[in-house]
Amino acid sequence: MPFKLGTRTIQLDTPFTHNDIQYPANWIRLATEEDKSAIGMTWEADVVRADDRFYWDGNINNPKALEDKLEVDQDGNPMYVKVLGTVDGKPAMVDSTERLVTKGLKSNFISQIKYTAGTILAQTDWMVIRKAERNVDIPTAVATYRASVVTKAAELETAISAVTTVEQLIALDLSFPSEA
Repeated sequence: MPFKLGTRTIQLDTPFTHNDIQYPANWIRLATEEDKSAIGMTWEADVVRADDRFYWDGNINNPKALEDKLEVDQDGNPMYVKVLGTVDGKPAMVDSTERLVTKGLKSNFISQIKYTAGTILAQTDWMVIRKAERNVDIPTAVATYRASVVTKAAELETAISAVTTVEQLIALDLSFPSEA
């Protein structure tokens, strides 16, 4: 949190010169607000960086895209995923039939929800397999918890799909129920 003197940044406990006057390192600490104001010194509050998950370069005025984008070249022609193929009998990267898509925040967050739910469920998947293979009952608390995870994942996917602004996405509580 620096002080500004004109266009210069003056750090705390640093000597500086202004209008041919040398100020000692402790001047800012000892000076009153009136002293600082008299020489034109102002306080510059720290700039809070926006969350990089949602904004480019930490700039709240530059949000990332919510929706997926089908990519096109500079002439507006569709772009396709490149795959290894051959051109004139030599290995080369060639277009596939799959369109090139830049995933938006919604797709990325839905993928994360699916991954998180899968990770949570994986811890008790062995009980489901045991039930299928040997007909050993799944404990009621485990079955109830698994159902709540699946339900919550579906709710979160629906909520993410419904947002229309980055701010709405940020406001969502994307937490899962804790194990009972």
